[in-house]
Amino acid sequence: MVPRLGMSCHQFALSCLRLKPVCVLQVWPSFCDCRSLIWSVCNFMCHEKCLRNVKTLCSCLAPDLVKVPVAHCLGVPALYKKKFCAVCRRQLEESPAIRCEVCELHVHVDCGPFACSDCRRCHQDGQYDRESYHHHWREGNLSPSARCDVCKKCCGSAEVLSGIRCEWCGTTVHADCYSNLTPECSLGRLQNMILPPNCVRVCARNFSKFHCLRISESTQVEQVDDDGDDDDVDTGSHGSYKDMQSPSTTDSGKQTLKIFDGNDTVKRNQFRLITVPRISKTEEAVEAALRTYYIPDDPQDYELQTFTQDALYSDDIINRNGGGEESMNLSVFHDTIPEAWVLRAKPKDREIIKVYPGWLKFGMAYISIPINIETTVKAVTQEVLLQLGRQDENVEGFELVEVLMGCKQVQCMVLSPSEQLLGRLQDIRKISVRQMNQTRFYITQNQNSVVQVNLLLMALPPQLTQDNYLSLLKNYLEIKGNLVSLSYVYAEQGAAVLDISCFAEAERIFMLVKDTTISDRQLTTVIIPDIQVSQLPQDSFPLLLFVNPKSGGLKGRELLYSFRKLLNPHQVFDLSNGGPLSGLHTFRQVPYFRVLVCGGDGTVGWVLGVLEEVRHKLNCPVPPVAVLPLGTGNDLARVLRWGPGYSGEDPFSILVAVDEAEEVLMDRWTILLDGQEVVEGTENGVPELEPPKIVQMNNYCGIGIDAELSLDFHQAREEDPDKFNSRFHNKGVYVKVGLQKISHTRSLHRDLKLQVDDREVELPNIEGLIFLNIPSWGSGADLWGSENDARFDKPRMDDGMLEVVGVTGVVHMGQVQGGLRSGIRIAQGTYFRVTLLKSIPVQVDGEPWVQSPGYIIISAVGPKVHMLKKCKQKQKKQTGSFKDSLEMGN
Repeated sequence: MVPRLGMSCHQFALSCLRLKPVCVLQVWPSFCDCRSLIWSVCNFMCHEKCLRNVKTLCSCLAPDLVKVPVAHCLGVPALYKKKFCAVCRRQLEESPAIRCEVCELHVHVDCGPFACSDCRRCHQDGQYDRESYHHHWREGNLSPSARCDVCKKCCGSAEVLSGIRCEWCGTTVHADCYSNLTPECSLGRLQNMILPPNCVRVCARNFSKFHCLRISESTQVEQVDDDGDDDDVDTGSHGSYKDMQSPSTTDSGKQTLKIFDGNDTVKRNQFRLITVPRISKTEEAVEAALRTYYIPDDPQDYELQTFTQDALYSDDIINRNGGGEESMNLSVFHDTIPEAWVLRAKPKDREIIKVYPGWLKFGMAYISIPINIETTVKAVTQEVLLQLGRQDENVEGFELVEVLMGCKQVQCMVLSPSEQLLGRLQDIRKISVRQMNQTRFYITQNQNSVVQVNLLLMALPPQLTQDNYLSLLKNYLEIKGNLVSLSYVYAEQGAAVLDISCFAEAERIFMLVKDTTISDRQLTTVIIPDIQVSQLPQDSFPLLLFVNPKSGGLKGRELLYSFRKLLNPHQVFDLSNGGPLSGLHTFRQVPYFRVLVCGGDGTVGWVLGVLEEVRHKLNCPVPPVAVLPLGTGNDLARVLRWGPGYSGEDPFSILVAVDEAEEVLMDRWTILLDGQEVVEGTENGVPELEPPKIVQMNNYCGIGIDAELSLDFHQAREEDPDKFNSRFHNKGVYVKVGLQKISHTRSLHRDLKLQVDDREVELPNIEGLIFLNIPSWGSGADLWGSENDARFDKPRMDDGMLEVVGVTGVVHMGQVQGGLRSGIRIAQGTYFRVTLLKSIPVQVDGEPWVQSPGYIIISAVGPKVHMLKKCKQKQKKQTGSFKDSLEMGN
């Protein structure tokens, strides 16, 4: 950092940031007569008296703090309020910004290339594995009410980037207080629910982080209202302005320059602007160019070259303003102003490079090695081994790896032993001076690591044998038998898991699947992480979390982001990318885990259905399931006390409530639909009947008027799905559909027959027949009623019986939902047979269709499912209670 003295925080804040004067260290306003320091590179400011406590490095030096480079998952540009850029430390105002989908990094779009590759390390990859995990600190963007866990004073601010927070355990501290904490992280309040990162292994060298974490690269731009003031933008601090045709400034005494930092930015036309006085010397312009590219080097080692195509591809780096020391005293501008300038590094005969032995697990940070024009990679390797005390080992057993710590991708390249290292450094600087600042050299030991990439292939033809699947994949994907094997087959879902022992083959199959169609179905695939069950703590029962991003408008997408930050992203699954099977297969060997489903009743039924089909392949066959309601009705969530719908509650509080929830049982039912309608297109003149269909029921099944309303609503949503993005609008459409049916009359009791257990039941004059498994219907209505009746038992969701209720029409249904009436109680039982005499609308858990004449048989299915019911009062959950209950149940 380059401090400028003599300006108060108050004066600087008014002139540049329009913020209340705040010292970053003390997080309270400074006084006008208080001398302060302002760093012109990254806009860090503090009182002069606080300088001795500064422990936050400038953005240009931040890469030096990175122990293990991990790339970020930067999303699409959006507008974020009350957030600050991690690079230039300015507020994210009305200009587009990007955020990481895994950690709390927020940066301007133009500052993104300068962000450190310091994302959370969520899995092991065989390069820097360790059994314990340390805190992962992220500076700023804390709540203004956040308090330091060390000194108990306020450490958050809405005015500046201040305070730091561990992105695993949530601990918040001042920058000068965190050294009082132990480096080991306990994962905080959610430690029993988080999948520890040291227990997850992913071999995916050639895949992006988006692919490894199954994160969809969406193209939608979010609009977030910003109620703050519009701050001035200092063009000398950040931004690439490709739209500007010619640099200019309103100040006649200053001039704006386009600056490129190498051949790569010239080809991409990605430049940055600096503003310097017209009478400034070349040295001042070079210093400004280094600042705008966050390069902390000596300006004497660099020079500005006038941009021309000939100069771009020339091997000679020359200063177009002159040469030698005299050129540093000349003015940048002459009679004609150059269009652009290229920042170049002056060639050197000798340099010092830093070699990091971190992946060899040594205590020291790096080793400084002097090199010259004749120094080879092999010579550097020998010198590093000598300083490490391993000179007796064979140098052929080690290699020097060049690592580019890009913000979006960390690239590794093994250097040839005969390559001259000084020439390599000059080539990197010629491509990009900034890139050299993000490049490290690691010494690693050659070892034959085991490569195993697991891909889950879906949308295959169902009900095939393992040999048939293998033969099918050989035909369509040309998989190599010596590199690929099938470890798991899910015939009912039409899915198979490939174990691949070659990175190149895994990448080829992954890309080929996107363009492969079998039986008119597009194949899909996801990367499956390997959970090291033996490394899980004894008191751990991690949470498997499913989110339907299409539910609840944009709330599902925001919940995905929030839960990925609070938990390990490897335990958060997007149901639109792989469905429930990918998550259940990932957790197949975990002995105890819980499930949280974020979606509507249909989403919950989808997850429970897949869970029932694969439970025999899970070490935890009956994991309890919690529900976060994102749908319209959310009747199951209401019964389990999770509320009528998600309305923006704190995701952390939701996870705590899941951890404290009590376990209850719920019946599930199988519905056999045996239609007797003849299918069109018979063969050999022999009529064929419609094949039977089986569906699962969790909440209720409706026949007649309520199914007809659901069908009309479903058809309206299919015609224009973009309008159905809120519960309020959805209920409005339901009301509109109901009013259109209010004058319709039908005699349902004449169109069907009902048998309960072994007896025929005579139906009253009704328009709708409903089978209830839970005491909530139609968005929370009590259709059965609360009156005591000696003919029937009190209904429960785990009593092994269904309640049969009738409604007389739309008006009756409206009265039930308004709490004015209840339904007509007809029967209770365990086995039901309905004979349809004509085609009638039917709906199961909100999914409607028109059922042809025939039979509908409802019976209990398998074991009861375990659900999590939210506690009325918060209680401290006893460690091991969940495990004990499962062991007793098994």
